[in-house]
Amino acid sequence: MHEETTRAEKLLDAQAKAVELFAELERRELITPGQSERAVSDRVRDLANEMFDVKRYWHKRIIRSGPNTLLPYRENPPDRVLAEDDIVFADFGPLFEEWEADFGRTFVLGDDPVKHRLRDDLPEVFAAGRRYFEARPDITGEELYAEVVRLSEAAGWTFGHTHSGHLVGEFPHELIDGDRIQSYIAPGSDGPMRRTDRAGHRAHWILEVHLIDREGGFGGFHEELLDL
Repeated sequence: MHEETTRAEKLLDAQAKAVELFAELERRELITPGQSERAVSDRVRDLANEMFDVKRYWHKRIIRSGPNTLLPYRENPPDRVLAEDDIVFADFGPLFEEWEADFGRTFVLGDDPVKHRLRDDLPEVFAAGRRYFEARPDITGEELYAEVVRLSEAAGWTFGHTHSGHLVGEFPHELIDGDRIQSYIAPGSDGPMRRTDRAGHRAHWILEVHLIDREGGFGGFHEELLDL
């Protein structure tokens, strides 16, 4: 039990540092029109190094703006310059003392009311998905994915990805029991999310919400720890 408590504390501490990083990112106004996505990504990288001596990331750093916000994680769109009335999301996976954080937030640069509504709906859909998870002790990944898609559509958006989250832990986190789909919140992930791996460690999860406005040609993204 002591080991599990320590693991949970380490994951929560990594996320708390990511929250602090993003708050400082906003305070310093590092996301502004006229910069390229890559330049903003480099600024966030340098800030993480300055604040927490972060030098490694367990997944690629993502800053996406405008139409690039429609694309899921695995896509690699051309670098784009941020515009005056853009929507932008950041998805970063820094390593804090070998513990993975995975944190995503959305920023609106202008006054577009639809973009502001989408940004504001992201944490609401996340919170509703978390409540659904908490109320169902035997929930599977595919059940939670279906509910997140339903919640997204009920809010008036399209869900933008084939999964809505994944396992998280010590770096490098392993596929649970070697089965890739069971490591995601996705269709076909039919095992209980509350389980242990082969080493006896409790599974911990990241929940991702990627909302899309197809007509408007933009989207937004929100992710953080689900079960802690």
